[in-house]
Amino acid sequence: MKISPYFYDLRSAYQAELDDLISDSEGKDVLRKRLAEKRNEIAFLVQMMELAPEMVAVVFHRGFRFVKPAAIEQLLGLPVDELPDWHSLTHAITLEPWAASLAQTVLREPQGARFMAVAAGLEYLQQHARMAPAAAAHADSDGDDTDDGEDAAEHDDGYDALSADDAADPKNNRGREEASSNWLSDVGFDRKE
Repeated sequence: MKISPYFYDLRSAYQAELDDLISDSEGKDVLRKRLAEKRNEIAFLVQMMELAPEMVAVVFHRGFRFVKPAAIEQLLGLPVDELPDWHSLTHAITLEPWAASLAQTVLREPQGARFMAVAAGLEYLQQHARMAPAAAAHADSDGDDTDDGEDAAEHDDGYDALSADDAADPKNNRGREEASSNWLSDVGFDRKE
């Protein structure tokens, strides 16, 4: 899977936005409360969809179900000017019932259909965080001479070799840690012993 520079940059901002919402100054977990507050402000937040999509996309945190991951992974490789609108992705992504009414508010906006695709992409990356660094490293190593039609599996470098089921299995922590260490080492960081 390749991640476009647009999603690669936005992914960090989205994660930072979620991190800011997680706890209060006393360290208490307040994510649910803060997300509920943001969701109540959706009519105001839609004004920021183009300037700060990560700030609006967090209202859909845990609101998507990815039925056909291949479609969303293809979306993540596209530049911003080639992103499809939400309606072309509904076969691959469904909304949780609580998120459907929020989506209707967003879809009434001129850029709402494209924004929903962006929000889905960001949430997919957040849910599958292990893919993002590997895909970015993979995209960097591919260079400009890679045929766009090549299957990502042909370039398997082991960094994203764990499936979602494997990642949930505690026995695979060692494999994830090793892959993470390998990646960090490859980009210039010292290995932790």
